[in-house]
Amino acid sequence: MAQESPKNSAAEIPVTSNGQLEDSHEHSFNRDLKYSLPVGLGLSETKITPHGFDSAKEGVVEAGPFPSSSASPKSSVISPSSAAASRLAGQGCDLIIPTGSRAQQKSGPVVLADEVKNPAMEKLELVRKWSLNTYKCTRQIISEKLGRGSRTVDLELEAQIDILRDNKKKYEHILRLAQTLSTQLFQMVHTQRQLGDAFADLSLKSLELHEEFGYNADTQKLLAKNGETLLGAINFFIASVNTLVNKTIEDTLLTVKQYESARIEYDAYRTDLEELNLGPRDANTLPKIEQSQQLFQVHKEKYDKMRNDVSIKLKFLEENKVKVLHNQLVLFHNAIAAYFAGNQKQLEQTLKQFHIKLKTPGADAPSWLEEQ
Repeated sequence: MAQESPKNSAAEIPVTSNGQLEDSHEHSFNRDLKYSLPVGLGLSETKITPHGFDSAKEGVVEAGPFPSSSASPKSSVISPSSAAASRLAGQGCDLIIPTGSRAQQKSGPVVLADEVKNPAMEKLELVRKWSLNTYKCTRQIISEKLGRGSRTVDLELEAQIDILRDNKKKYEHILRLAQTLSTQLFQMVHTQRQLGDAFADLSLKSLELHEEFGYNADTQKLLAKNGETLLGAINFFIASVNTLVNKTIEDTLLTVKQYESARIEYDAYRTDLEELNLGPRDANTLPKIEQSQQLFQVHKEKYDKMRNDVSIKLKFLEENKVKVLHNQLVLFHNAIAAYFAGNQKQLEQTLKQFHIKLKTPGADAPSWLEEQ
C-alpha cells in the first residue's frame, strides 16, 4: 500500500464549527511541523494560525512563542505567499487559503498624518470669497446710484471730508501759481544777472560812460542777488505746501477711501441681512441668516474702526495744516514785502528766521573731493 502523503494528513486536521483546531490534534500537528521547518525557524518561534475553510479570512504564519490561554504574545505576520510559506509547502505542509484573499498584516500603532492642504483649493476659495464680496459691493453701488438702495451716512464726518477735498483743490491751485511765479522769477533773475555782466563789460570798454554803465551794472547785480534770496524763500514755501498737499492730505484721503470702501461693504451685507430677515424662516434659511449675521457683524466692526481712524486723522491734519500754513504764509509775505521795498537786510533776516540756506550757483552737484 502506498504511503499516505503529508498533504492528506494536513487536509484531515479536524476543526470545530468556529474554525478553531481541536486540542487533541493541535500539539501533534505542531510536533510534526517542527521537524519539517528549515534551520533557523523553530517551533517555539512559529505557529500556524488555522481558520475555517469556509471563512473569508486567510491562514497566516505568526512568528513568536506559542500563546497560552492566559497571554497574547506579540507576533509578526508572514504572508503565505512569502518564501517561508513556499519552504513550508516544500516540506509537505499545504496551506489552504481562499482564492483572492490577502495576507492580514499586524503592525504597531498607525499614525495618520494631517491632510495636506491643497494650495490650489485655498486660492480657489479666496477667489470665490473675493468674487462674492465684489458682487455684493457692486450691487450696492449700482443700487445707490439708481436711488433704490439705502446708504449709511455720518453727516458730520462727510462734511469734514468734503471740506478737506475742496481745500486740497484750492491748495493745489496756489501751489501751481507759486511754481509759475518761481519759474518767472528765475528767468528774471537770470536776465538781470546777464544784463549786469553786459553793463560791467561796457563800463570797462567805454571810458566816457564808465560811471553810468557801472551804476547800472551794480544795480542789476544787486537785484539779481535779492531775487535769488526771494527765489529761495518762494521755493521753500512751494516745498512745504507740496508736502502738505501731496503727502499729508493725500495720506488722509487714502484713509478716507478705505473708509468709504468699508462703508460700502457694511451697507452691502446689511442689505443682504435685511432681505433674508424679510423672507421665510425655515430649516434652510436659518443657517443662511446666521451666517449673514456673522458677516454683517464683521463688516460693521471694520466700518466703525475705519470711521474712528478717519476722525482722528482729520483732527491731526487740521492742527498740522494750521501750523504749517501759518509759518509759510508769514515767510512768503515778509520775503515779498522786503524784496519789493528794496530792504535787503530785512529779506536776509527773513530767511535766517526760517533757517533757509540759499544754494550758490553750481552748488547742486558735489565736487569730486566731496564724493570721495
